[in-house]
Amino acid sequence: MPSPSLPSRALLGSSLALALAAPGAFLSTPAQAQSATTPSPRPSTLSPVTVTGHQEHDYQATEASQAKFTAPLVNTPKSVQIIPQGVIQDTSATSLEDVLRNAPGITFGAGEGGQPLADRPVIRGMTSGSNIYVDGIRDPGGQTRDIFAVESVEIVRGADSALGGRGTGGGSINLSSKHAHLGNAASGTLGVGTDRYLRATADGNWQFNDTSAFRLNVLGARGDVAGRDAVDYKNFGIAPTLSFGLGTPTRATISYYHYETDGMADYGVPVIRETNTRHFPYQTDNGILDVDRDTFYGVYDRDYRKTRADIATIELEHDFSDRLTLRNATRYGETLNDYIVTNPGDGQVAYDAPTNQYWLLRGTKSRWQKSNMLANVTELYGKFDTGSLKHSFNTGIELSREKTRNASYLIDTVNGSSCPAVFAGKQDCTPLYNPDPSVPWSGSITRGPLSLDAKSTTKAAYFFDSIEINDQFQVNAGVRLDHYDISGKFLPRGAQVAESTDGSWTMFNYQLGLVYKPAQNGSIYLSYATASTPPSMSGGDQEGLATNMNDLKPEKSSTLELGTKWNVLNDRLSLTAAIFQNERRDAQIEVDDGIFAQAGKTRVKGLELGIAGQITPLWAVYGGYAYMDSELVSGAYNNVNVGDPLSNTPRHSFSLWSTYKVLPPLTVGAGAYYVGKMYGGSGTGTAGGGANGTYIPAHWRFDAMAAYQFNKNLSLQLNALNLTDRVYYTHNNGNHHADFGPGRQFILSAQLSY
Repeated sequence: MPSPSLPSRALLGSSLALALAAPGAFLSTPAQAQSATTPSPRPSTLSPVTVTGHQEHDYQATEASQAKFTAPLVNTPKSVQIIPQGVIQDTSATSLEDVLRNAPGITFGAGEGGQPLADRPVIRGMTSGSNIYVDGIRDPGGQTRDIFAVESVEIVRGADSALGGRGTGGGSINLSSKHAHLGNAASGTLGVGTDRYLRATADGNWQFNDTSAFRLNVLGARGDVAGRDAVDYKNFGIAPTLSFGLGTPTRATISYYHYETDGMADYGVPVIRETNTRHFPYQTDNGILDVDRDTFYGVYDRDYRKTRADIATIELEHDFSDRLTLRNATRYGETLNDYIVTNPGDGQVAYDAPTNQYWLLRGTKSRWQKSNMLANVTELYGKFDTGSLKHSFNTGIELSREKTRNASYLIDTVNGSSCPAVFAGKQDCTPLYNPDPSVPWSGSITRGPLSLDAKSTTKAAYFFDSIEINDQFQVNAGVRLDHYDISGKFLPRGAQVAESTDGSWTMFNYQLGLVYKPAQNGSIYLSYATASTPPSMSGGDQEGLATNMNDLKPEKSSTLELGTKWNVLNDRLSLTAAIFQNERRDAQIEVDDGIFAQAGKTRVKGLELGIAGQITPLWAVYGGYAYMDSELVSGAYNNVNVGDPLSNTPRHSFSLWSTYKVLPPLTVGAGAYYVGKMYGGSGTGTAGGGANGTYIPAHWRFDAMAAYQFNKNLSLQLNALNLTDRVYYTHNNGNHHADFGPGRQFILSAQLSY
């Protein structure tokens, strides 16, 4: 069900990209360059930004954008990784999942059933789809995010409910937006590539008086998923921001974000759960059907996916002094996730003798999900001294209300493709090894009744303090108190009548870290942090309702971490290392036949290494390694999966991206990415192993790039993604389907900057 408006909007994005990059498209005040590091939390300190090729230190970030981080990263006793703009541009990343390829240890879960087809990151063995933030405010709803208006991506690993509130047992992700700044600058990028790739972005900033500026980011994109021609997409986005009082003690910013997609939904290929080889002679060791990457089981005339996000924010800041700032941010957002997708693993497979081949009776999944959010954050941050102790603090109040409505589609397949004799009387069949997505389909589609109509409110207060005891010792502490209510109606599985329920919980969480600084440029730390996940979010992805929910208590998570951080080579290069243990307990499990209790427990132990910055002024690197030893400690009453590794949690993962300036105008780069064997799962973050467990095999992927700066205004960049055309899988829900990773793709981009 394609939208007729999106192709024209993609062309509009292309036109705006060229228009904004034209020399006459902005005011005459010359733009001033700035290193593309993470911006300071105070907009008044920002300088104008113009990206003109590779700049020194653009792979290294020394501070987080959120004021809740009360110390530089080198003195923060927690695993925090920031993927800056330089890495995003050089790797030609366009989505959040693309960007997080540079964060080893983070995987993505597959959508299925109650788990939406959307961004579903898994951090340290825990699903974290509801733990995504934009500028420090929760960004709910089933979204697949583009990064056209994102400056950097910040990843916090480990329990961090003190920072983000409910449901952050494994970690959280914050997207730092592009904001208006003083000075004039404009850039436009036009990319073309294989698989019908066409992407245009425009970024213009105009200063219209001494203290005010307007910034506009626009995106238009279309193409096919590399190696899967049947899976196409058309995306459009626009993000204006207007700022007043820049460079003064009182500042105000009004911003709006709109992003929409229209494309083909894709659930990959079937996962095999049968052990009867007479019926399933194609069975593989990993359980995933062995077919070519371009095999598509969907139906062109029926399947689709549309998403939309509209988010408006008003932010006010006032500096009482250079040591004390008050900030208030109000945000309203609405998101829509709407799709019908063929789930090949949901269908039946049988051999039909008359046709001498195996047939698949297609299964379908659908969702109409609309989410609304209203949030307000007021915080006071700054510095003060108590005797010889130096404090850097942040304290605040957060109020939010979220509403989620879910429904499925009633799909009448009477006019779908006919089935062979083995499925006599059925509709919507296709050959298993040679599916035909172009078969005519004219069945009816009707949106069914709401399966979920939930409203939640959060009232929270928090306080963070970094205390410098002396030159060698610092203490970092944080506490947060949340009162969370949820109520509404839901449709129990198999029921015909909606049921009303509600729940209310008060959750206290904290973090505490001791930092030892053997030198000014390094630290060794020990920290402990907690997290709480209310029963309404036990899957970690979205809010939901259940019978007698108020009788349950929140799941608890904790992280114990020992690490070290160093800025070396004249502070050009950041090195990090940490060992950790994450535990999750009080998960609801079946303790006897039909009897449930909160007795589930998981554990992840591991090691994380990171590197970011410049080895030499010409040689930049960004990457890391993650080792995770995960285990289901307590499981179901029959001990199924106890002792097995957790789903979507590879033991080993690695990424390294590096560029080198061969000549003043020429930069070349390459990347290597490895993800170890990874079991599938139901999406709840429990176990994925076991005798019949399916898994994604380990794989390597290699990328490369070359960029040429013709002059200060024009550059060309060629990216080769998945250079060896490796066939691999990115998602596996363990029970139904596995999703292919994209194949080899070449992208040539031209950028004009002024």
